[in-house]
Amino acid sequence: MRQLDSRKIVVATHNAGKLAEIRELLAPYGLEAVSAGELGLPEPPETGVTFEENAYTKAFASASATGLPALSDDSGLEVDALGGAPGVYTADWAEKPDGSGRDFQMAMRKVENLLREKGATEPARRGGRFVAVLCLAWPDGGAEYFRGEVEGTLVWPPRGDRGFGYDPVFKPNGYEQTFGEMSAGEKHSWEAGRGDLGLSHRARAFARFATAMLEPA
Repeated sequence: MRQLDSRKIVVATHNAGKLAEIRELLAPYGLEAVSAGELGLPEPPETGVTFEENAYTKAFASASATGLPALSDDSGLEVDALGGAPGVYTADWAEKPDGSGRDFQMAMRKVENLLREKGATEPARRGGRFVAVLCLAWPDGGAEYFRGEVEGTLVWPPRGDRGFGYDPVFKPNGYEQTFGEMSAGEKHSWEAGRGDLGLSHRARAFARFATAMLEPA
């Protein structure tokens, strides 16, 4: 596995919530992280059909544009009763009809409406998972991938105003709070050197990335 020897890294995202989570996870490692959004880089079209393909598209675009290694995250919600949808199209489901941005309240209602159409009103039929794939890409095209998943149940109505995206309707297995009700520390519940993988899908992917590629500062 290729090692990360740079102390500066581009986080290939324009999503402020995602950037905040990744920066918090990177903090113990002394890396200088700058986002693609802060650098004014364009968002490449995500045409892949897997999380890995989309993560690579974003990471390599930032790495090739800056000459620095770039870390990207592609993540989404898979709902069992919906055949794994929205999956890689999780963010697309939040796109406003007029193209003016994303509305995750609308996206959560869409998921709920589809679940009700399927008759999936009992918790046992409302299972799903959040998936995150981190891709670390270099300017020469090389890349490493790290995947994390967390199983849970979709709840309604949405609960909590923390986190972002679909967090208010996702209750991880073994917990009574949704991700939208948890603090960042509770949601991730992972610390460098502690030996577990944490709670959230992004924390679990990051734990695998950090174990393989990083050392605490």
